[in-house]
Amino acid sequence: PGAAEHAHDIAGRPGALRLRERLAAAAPGTPVVVVGGGLTGVEAATELAETRPDLNVALVARGALGDWLSPKGARHLRKVFTGLRITAHEHADVTAVHADRVTTTEGDVPAAITVWTTGFAVHPIARATALETGDTGQIVVDATMRSTSHPDVYAIGDAALVAGPGGKPLRMSCASGIPTAWQAADAIAARLTGTKLPTTAPRYFNQCVSLGRKEGLIQYVTADDRAVSAALTGRVAALYKELVCKGAAWGVANPTMGLPTRRRRVTTEPTTRAKVPAEAA
Repeated sequence: PGAAEHAHDIAGRPGALRLRERLAAAAPGTPVVVVGGGLTGVEAATELAETRPDLNVALVARGALGDWLSPKGARHLRKVFTGLRITAHEHADVTAVHADRVTTTEGDVPAAITVWTTGFAVHPIARATALETGDTGQIVVDATMRSTSHPDVYAIGDAALVAGPGGKPLRMSCASGIPTAWQAADAIAARLTGTKLPTTAPRYFNQCVSLGRKEGLIQYVTADDRAVSAALTGRVAALYKELVCKGAAWGVANPTMGLPTRRRRVTTEPTTRAKVPAEAA
């Protein structure tokens, strides 16, 4: 309760711009609370604390800070939080958001500005159709990203319920969205040209976390996204993540530049629709 009225989101450009304007007007000492202990929350809190060291930045997490990381990764995260003077309220569920505070199961936390980063949700349009969807509202697809109920429909990224290694659903992320897009494109091309369907299942390699502009964390993971002991930290990790971000931005702006061109003869004709008589229309 109160999140829609009093909290800022950074899921899109409009929300981010509104938050930037609000922060620019904030006086020194203003309490800022980031709700959510996942990747987005951690990145937001460290970015804000580094950019505006005069603010009192805090983060509220349902679990322990960095509980998805390896011991090395979690230690580094805590070190960065300490250096940036970010207060972490751990094992606290948020029960209400007010204009001047956030109420948690562990008590009230002062918050003149609240940033909401508690997770992602699927657009309800998929569930409103006849497509088969899972409990999350995502479209259920096979290994080629084709809808299990409507074979003419392909779904990728956050809209798709994709089984990754071990049958574990892929999480909503850039790391899932890009590979599923490649998989769908290759599958469509293969079906149209009568060539072999792609069989490589999407998997994870690492989690790239920005901790401000000068610090970072590259947590290496198993194929099904579980942290392993290896982790890259510090300035090198920050540069690594910066390259990932710049590469993603460049790819969006130049979607076909530099990619090989493969020309194949189409063997499957598109389905034709029966013409509807004028009087019936």
